[in-house]
Amino acid sequence: MRSLLLALGAALLLGACAQTPRPVSSEAAPAAAACPSGIAEGARCLSGQDSAGAFYLIAIPRDWNGDLVLHAHGGPALGEPRPQRAVEDLQRWSVMLKAGYAWAGSTFRQGGVAVRAAAEDTERLRRIFVQHVAVPKRTVLHGQSWGAGVAAVGAEMFTAGKPYDAVLLSSGVLGGGTRSYDFRLDLRVVYQALCNNHPRPDEPAYPLWMGLPVDSTLTSAQLAQRTGECLGLGRPAAQRTPEQQRRLKTVVDVIGIPESSIAGHMNWATFHFRDVVQHRTGGKNPFGNIGVRYRGSPDDAALNAQVLRYAAEPQAVARFGADTDPGGRIPVPVLTVHGVNDAVAFVELESVFRDTMVRGGSGERLVQAFTDFAEHSYMADPVYPALLAALLDWAGNGAKPTPAAVAQRCAALEARFGPGCRFLPDYRPAPLASRVPPR
Repeated sequence: MRSLLLALGAALLLGACAQTPRPVSSEAAPAAAACPSGIAEGARCLSGQDSAGAFYLIAIPRDWNGDLVLHAHGGPALGEPRPQRAVEDLQRWSVMLKAGYAWAGSTFRQGGVAVRAAAEDTERLRRIFVQHVAVPKRTVLHGQSWGAGVAAVGAEMFTAGKPYDAVLLSSGVLGGGTRSYDFRLDLRVVYQALCNNHPRPDEPAYPLWMGLPVDSTLTSAQLAQRTGECLGLGRPAAQRTPEQQRRLKTVVDVIGIPESSIAGHMNWATFHFRDVVQHRTGGKNPFGNIGVRYRGSPDDAALNAQVLRYAAEPQAVARFGADTDPGGRIPVPVLTVHGVNDAVAFVELESVFRDTMVRGGSGERLVQAFTDFAEHSYMADPVYPALLAALLDWAGNGAKPTPAAVAQRCAALEARFGPGCRFLPDYRPAPLASRVPPR
């Protein structure tokens, strides 16, 4: 069934990609802005709001090398865009300015899981830079986390005139919407079987794939209270009851995530699932768990008999996939980096992306590097200049890097950018099915 749904989604995605993206109109010039704290001394910053409503921030170092890093941020956030998001992104990636690159980041015009719209917003920002700031020598499209999916899709959407010279994807959610979020439905159904408080018995029932009913007023703080009640999250282990400890261990063992990431994934499986269903799939279900066998609990037979089961609707899977799933048809060099202990975006998603690139005819344009990091949002300062240098050498002279060569570059940069190179040149990720039960 999953292969049929994915085939339908791929067909719609091909149709969507065959369409010429909407033309981007002439944009107003950005205004001079004070650079945030922590940015390289002497940098020049510009900010504005584009014609679609996205806020953006641009920074050019005093000793600019002429290259631009165009950033697609992670998340995604829910609600209206806020300028502060771009400020936070620039501060997080300030090492790129220290390395000599200009940087530009958009907040995106809207919150929620809308990949192609975010890719359009990112490309619109590149055109603003070219129109009003300078024509860069080379442009690297950088996507982080969920933004890596935005960059992977955007690199396929916008190819005329070669707007991007290379693509850097860090800690990427690269399985597309139809593969990356299955385990969060697993989390919801296993949690509900154990806890029965999301929803509570005295609250209206709803299918868990919708995240929340559209009219629900539940807040993230209230959700944290519920997970605290059932699993003892948010309190020291010594203060948990034996029953809380048993339930928590069951969630960790069955879903395959550490205790520290449960709250975040529960939020995603609640509030982001509601965004997906209400705003992206027309109220239909894109997530299913028919046939999944959950393992790792004290009594797997009892758990599997109790968990709720849902069948994904083909139209919803196709619609969601058409917006979120990369097609693997990227015409420029692509370098990915992923921490092998990342508990937010599993490293096994890199196996899915490699298969996608091979099927799309771009396998030879992909190099994947791995690090001994658990951090998802940021690894260490020398990592990113090393990746950019290796990637741009590849784009410029065809010298395709190996993971070992990237590691060597990083080690050479530690004297300038500080310690933190923890590359694993021989690492190869397992298939996603080894981490998330297939369906």
